[in-house]
Amino acid sequence: MEVEESSQSPKQSQPWPIEATPLDRRFSALGDLRIIPDEILCAILTYLSPRDVARVACVSSVLYIFCNEEPLWLSLCLNNLQHPLQYKGSWKKTTMHQMDLPIESDILCQKPLRFDGFNSLFLYRRLYRCYTTLNGFAFDNGNVERSKNLSLEEFHDKYDGQKPVLIAGLADSWPASNTWTTEQLVLKYGDTTFKISQRSPRKITMKLKDYVSYTQLQRDEDPLYIFDEKFGEVAPGLLEDYSVPHLFQEDFFDVLDREQRPPYRWLIIGPERSGASWHVDPALTSAWNTLLCGRKRWALYPPGRVPAGVTVHVNEEDGDVNIDTPSSLQWWLDFYPLLADEDKPIECTQHPGETIFVPSGWWHCVLNLETTIAVTQNFVNSKNFEFVCLDMAPGYRHKGVCRAGLLALDEDVIEDVRMNIQSVENDFSYSDLSRKEKRTKVPQHIEDSDCETARNVDPEFNDTSNLEFSYDINFLAMFLDKERDHYNSLWSLSNCIGQREMREWLSRLWHRRPVLRDLIWKGACIALNSSIWFECMEEICAYHELPLPTEDERLPVGTGSNPVYLVSNNVIKILVEGGLEASLHSLGTELEFYSTLQKVDSPLKEHIPDVLASGILYIENGLCRIVPWDGKDVPEVISNSVPLLGKHQLGDYPYGIWSKGQFEYKKAGMSAHELETSNNLKVWPYVVTRRCRGKIFADLRETLSWEETLSLASFLGEQLRNLHLVPYPSLNFSALLGSDEETVLPQSNGCVGLLGNDSIPVEWDLFIQTLNKKKEDVSNRLMKWGDPIPVALIEKVSEYLPDNLAKLLFVSEDTVGVDKSCTWIHSDIMDDNIHMELSCLTSCSAENSNSTNGDHSEQKSSWFATHILDFSNLSIGDPLLDLIPIYLDMFRGDSRLLKHFLESYKLPLLGRQNLNGVASDNSKCARLSYQAMCYCILHDDNVLGAIFSIWKELKKAKSWEEVEETVWGDLNSYKGSY
Repeated sequence: MEVEESSQSPKQSQPWPIEATPLDRRFSALGDLRIIPDEILCAILTYLSPRDVARVACVSSVLYIFCNEEPLWLSLCLNNLQHPLQYKGSWKKTTMHQMDLPIESDILCQKPLRFDGFNSLFLYRRLYRCYTTLNGFAFDNGNVERSKNLSLEEFHDKYDGQKPVLIAGLADSWPASNTWTTEQLVLKYGDTTFKISQRSPRKITMKLKDYVSYTQLQRDEDPLYIFDEKFGEVAPGLLEDYSVPHLFQEDFFDVLDREQRPPYRWLIIGPERSGASWHVDPALTSAWNTLLCGRKRWALYPPGRVPAGVTVHVNEEDGDVNIDTPSSLQWWLDFYPLLADEDKPIECTQHPGETIFVPSGWWHCVLNLETTIAVTQNFVNSKNFEFVCLDMAPGYRHKGVCRAGLLALDEDVIEDVRMNIQSVENDFSYSDLSRKEKRTKVPQHIEDSDCETARNVDPEFNDTSNLEFSYDINFLAMFLDKERDHYNSLWSLSNCIGQREMREWLSRLWHRRPVLRDLIWKGACIALNSSIWFECMEEICAYHELPLPTEDERLPVGTGSNPVYLVSNNVIKILVEGGLEASLHSLGTELEFYSTLQKVDSPLKEHIPDVLASGILYIENGLCRIVPWDGKDVPEVISNSVPLLGKHQLGDYPYGIWSKGQFEYKKAGMSAHELETSNNLKVWPYVVTRRCRGKIFADLRETLSWEETLSLASFLGEQLRNLHLVPYPSLNFSALLGSDEETVLPQSNGCVGLLGNDSIPVEWDLFIQTLNKKKEDVSNRLMKWGDPIPVALIEKVSEYLPDNLAKLLFVSEDTVGVDKSCTWIHSDIMDDNIHMELSCLTSCSAENSNSTNGDHSEQKSSWFATHILDFSNLSIGDPLLDLIPIYLDMFRGDSRLLKHFLESYKLPLLGRQNLNGVASDNSKCARLSYQAMCYCILHDDNVLGAIFSIWKELKKAKSWEEVEETVWGDLNSYKGSY
């Protein structure tokens, strides 16, 4: 590549003659890079380290200009931020301060930027946005309706779920109306750290006093602004300064606990030119925003009307909807002036004391005309509840339609809709103010180099004839993928709450808001396919002559991965997680385990609910049918649906524990998308068990005394001991070799053990190979999970893990024997799988023990654990694996409870080392803490996310050894023996 060797070449050091036109320096200064557009070149530089950018700046005078741009150093600073931010007058100085570099020396050496012979429209526009003022941007004669003294009835009838409104007077009585100024907030909360909203991979925080100082010094085109959903936790006094207006107090999310509900309230502080770019609020919730200081300019479009310059991307793999949008200021400068009058948004200027209401699904963009302070909250009520449920439903097509209207559809889908629209329209119930928006072409200014995000629309693609978009739940529900199952589909990362929290939310609403059950049922049918599961459950009840469900029992309960119903004294679980093959293995293994418990008369059987019935449920010609199944044969409906599984048998149970081990090996290392299944066969195994009286531990956790919690830990230790002593079925090795499926064991790595070598039991071989397969892509998997797992640790994970997981078990080619035994593993002993009952104990005081004058006894109630639930995740492997959910979920990292558990457990967790083994006393593999940490890293679930959430200080850990010692160090003193 040809580049200019020095920015101080002899030719350039001579001044240009006044009458001469400066030569274009781009060719000599950029060489072959000159063909790259300036915006792309600037984007590339953001991927370099600050030191590398400084080196590139020395290459030529033009690169010196690019490498000294403030927006570049802003990105570099935020991408490398390690501590709360302190602005030092420029982003380059701030970055150098972060790196502990002397700022003074840089100032002395810095050369002025020379633009003669070089021009860039891209850089000019960016510079203009940095220094423009917004004095003329106020729009007081906007077309958003204004109201004052609005009654709740008027609000619901005229605006809620229909159109925006600007309301005066709602904050008149708030203390915040007088106290929320930058000066007063700094006096009271100056040292409080708040979260900063900015497009950055890292969480950015600033002390309020540092942020206010930044706002007074900065000249950024898209300034940082405080957008903190945790302000009530870091500064509780702020919550006392305002109250939710009477118009917006209905909020269905309030049935969730504080840690379960999604972010819903934000403190917003921003200087002139800052703001929120175009977006639709998460989960199609509605919002109110009250301004206490400054002025904001708002622009809004109705649902489905994508603003010019905005592109909606819908990921067909996971349903995520991503928005490409210019900054708020850029949109008003570059796009707004190009709009025809009929294409302009609904807009207004918001003044202090005014509250704006934004209905569900409406696009909006906000620009701060001066320094502003505001508070906003999102909510779910009866008007938007069904839309929120729709947004969380599985699939992707409907998400795009909700935001981009018919632009989200391809021609084939449009044709299908056009053919079916007449029959569906008959069911529509539009309100007077529902908007039907014709599909419109997004305006695009081709000459504007900053408008690459504007959508290219094929004119033929816009020809939808008489097809119209309506933000109506019946219309939008047409675009749901009916074949996708809520329990098996990938959960969209854009959803505001998790998949299990969603089910818990609907269940709580059902029981706590019975007056709204018609509405809740509609939402549950959209989000959970509740009508399908309810029909299946009714059929199971009828077939087994069980009581039919009452109205209270219509919705599945709990937060598990399968539909579970409590019907009278029975529990009905329909297994759907992972698809048909996985479900068959889950129930088959569970039935095999229950049979084994009875054969060996294990005391554990007294603490597992009785199995009353089990079978296969399937839908044929629209009718539900049932085939009883005890796990010992292969029903015809199964052999027809999953033919490969019926060709061999690894013992008495064709879908038992060893077949499941093979299946788990096949799945190991697969991506979430590869594992996603949609049970188009409409075939599901099910099991009916006796219902336990009492409550699950998850519902009692916060109310139990310390003595009751210690008793629970002892119970778990005793029952895990019983579980790990239950003999597992022998492996039918010849049947395995005769299988038509991929056979795992002959693939053994020499470091693990060779097939036929008596030193390595085949049970361990299967377990070890599955672990090694999970290890192959562990870094990418952890990266996808992301925060709160520190990136620096993810980069070191491969060197922390052993090169072969066999070393955790002291297994190698020269090992004479293996002492540690495989056991059954529950794998899922969490707070929703432990059942507790209430007992009443009678106690007498010492001084009254001999009294004959009446009964002086006292009644004392106490909760005690009685049952362990849900054995569908059973596997065979290292018993140490069962400690992970117990310690992290049940005990939440309390080492005292772990110690109490181990005192009751007593079984060894560390295999006895052989003299010829690969590990010595000082080897890291000889540490129980190291083994446990390796299992956490390789776990199918995001166990590390739980670890870094419990031990928040570990987010700054420098090594995995530090994490290991903090979390699992106490295990190394455990002396369980044979």
